[in-house]
Amino acid sequence: MGSVDLQTLFIIAVLLLIAGAATGFLAGLFGVGGGAVSVPVLFETFSFMQLADEVRMPLAVGTSLALIIPTSIRSVRGHFKHGAVDLSVLRTWAVPILAGVVIGSFIARYADPWIFKVVFIGVAGLVSVRMLRGAGWRVSEEIPGKPVMSVYGLVIGLLSSLMGIGGGALSNLVLSLYSTPIHRAVATSSGVGVLIAVPGTIGYILAGWGKPALPFDALGYVSLLGLILLLPTSILTTRLGVRIAHRLEKRKLEVLFGLFLLAVCLRFVYAVAFG
Repeated sequence: MGSVDLQTLFIIAVLLLIAGAATGFLAGLFGVGGGAVSVPVLFETFSFMQLADEVRMPLAVGTSLALIIPTSIRSVRGHFKHGAVDLSVLRTWAVPILAGVVIGSFIARYADPWIFKVVFIGVAGLVSVRMLRGAGWRVSEEIPGKPVMSVYGLVIGLLSSLMGIGGGALSNLVLSLYSTPIHRAVATSSGVGVLIAVPGTIGYILAGWGKPALPFDALGYVSLLGLILLLPTSILTTRLGVRIAHRLEKRKLEVLFGLFLLAVCLRFVYAVAFG
């Protein structure tokens, strides 16, 4: 890490605390782990700290996955109290998601930084378009059988581990394709975050173990300083997001989710195009 003075460290700390609040709020509101916020914020923060380019993105992704663990647990507990979590879907997805996360963690050790950004752009853009269009993308009125759902789980785990997200955006997309009500899809997606974040964090610690150019506080590809600063405010604001989610109309929740993802997508397009 490049040398930074106390004023710069203070600015970094304040930014991370604010990012933590936004991450927790979005975790509850949209049923996502908040990685779509924490990954770009961590990436910019690590750039500001003058970390080597080859470790910025995987370090942001790994730290984001670690952050998702407590926020997703609080989110799924809140939604579970409302009786909206589909436990049968979570049971079907558990093993395939784990397999996808393991594969993604292996890729993370050897992948170039731009791969993470391109995956982020592709998935965020697709889900954003789906949510902004509203009704129309329907495959069936019923959830498919276990083989098809297992494939979905594998893909969700793989892509989410490369993006540093809790899988909420992807699982929301899949469930909405099969006519799952948005509030139930959001609630179930919060459970997916737990399935992804725990093995994903372990995977990124191992993937980054012994890598050069990491900061002093890094445990593999997880920044302990970033985690400590983002965690308190993210935990505090998760419950607020859950409350608002259950008060919003279905279409308003879809539009908000779509606009949020579109903004993230455009940010990473800029990052890929201009560095």
